[in-house]
Amino acid sequence: MGKRTSKEVHTIPVGRLGFIPLESCASLGQKVDQWLVQWRTERGNRPNSIPFDGYKRDSYIIPTQVPRFGSGEAKAVVGESVRGDDIYVMVDVCNYSMKYPIGRFTNLMSPDDHFQDVKRVIAAVSGKARRLNVIMPYLYESRQFLRNNRESLDCATALQELINMGVENILTFDAHDARVQNATPLHGFETIPPTYQFIKALLHAEKHLQIDPDHLMVISPDEGGMGRAIYLANVLGVDMGMFYKRRDYSVTVNGRHPVAAHEFLGAKVSGKDMIILDDMISSGDTMLEIAALLKERNARRIFLFSTFGIFTNGLKKFDKAYQNGLFDRLLTTNLVYQTAELLQKPYYTSCDMSKYIALLIDTLNHDSSISHLLNPVDRIKNCIEQYKEQQNQ
Repeated sequence: MGKRTSKEVHTIPVGRLGFIPLESCASLGQKVDQWLVQWRTERGNRPNSIPFDGYKRDSYIIPTQVPRFGSGEAKAVVGESVRGDDIYVMVDVCNYSMKYPIGRFTNLMSPDDHFQDVKRVIAAVSGKARRLNVIMPYLYESRQFLRNNRESLDCATALQELINMGVENILTFDAHDARVQNATPLHGFETIPPTYQFIKALLHAEKHLQIDPDHLMVISPDEGGMGRAIYLANVLGVDMGMFYKRRDYSVTVNGRHPVAAHEFLGAKVSGKDMIILDDMISSGDTMLEIAALLKERNARRIFLFSTFGIFTNGLKKFDKAYQNGLFDRLLTTNLVYQTAELLQKPYYTSCDMSKYIALLIDTLNHDSSISHLLNPVDRIKNCIEQYKEQQNQ
């Protein structure tokens, strides 16, 4: 990887960089830290002045623990002074592999527990750090972003809690609905698409792709994902199709109206490769149903893109669908917890986001704009051009 030579490295940092990846995302945090160390080492010695104090270090991770009492209650303990630091706290609220004891019982950590730990860490450094930033790849309660009837508005409430505790910037990836940022209009909120990483990983894994309207198409599995599908289709210069859910409003199951059918809107799919793009895979039912419907329309290869692969019902249905030829490759990011079983699947490709996160942290620490990082059109097009040149050789 080359050196970071963009303009932000010539500006004065907001404060000494401090990075606190919680245990829920410890492995990803280590990778992010390695990128930061590499870049700042390559830049050489900075001016010997107060603004650059502690600029070049062996690690930017601030040692932090969240021990628990026998009752299950917890506290955050920060292992060194963070006074005057620009602090970035990162958490994976979807890590369901972590446990903690309550007496003689053992509890699995829920998203609520992870979010509470973030607030504990913020409380431990609040009033000392120069600036507080939270990196929450999967936005806590992001599926409850809209109020219908008499129900809680949890995502907005959570954002306001963080802001009230002194957080200035919140970074998330592919938020379920970015309009939830209206709950905190006077503070920084960025929802970052992993589009470039998906395309880069796909082109690396698959050969003989033809990226044109006659051979490739982007599919949104529902009306809620139209925006990201339109963006990807426009960048790739291909057509887009969409399925919408026709619901049976005469029946209510578990508080929701069941889906009666998936109806397709779009151009002809026969003989084309398909990219089905969504923000998350929970049970995976919707993705696989859409893949089956596209195969019925004689689609060629099918690639499943999802920012967050949670797989709440396991991987057996994906194994079966792959064996039956319903899809050819599944790509998700390492922004949330990945099981060892998932990483070993022959159809799975993991998109590493550590370099991108490090780039965002490094840029923000220099108080520079990240606008060019949020819209990676040029990088995607360059990647495609290089791929086509390699194919023609």
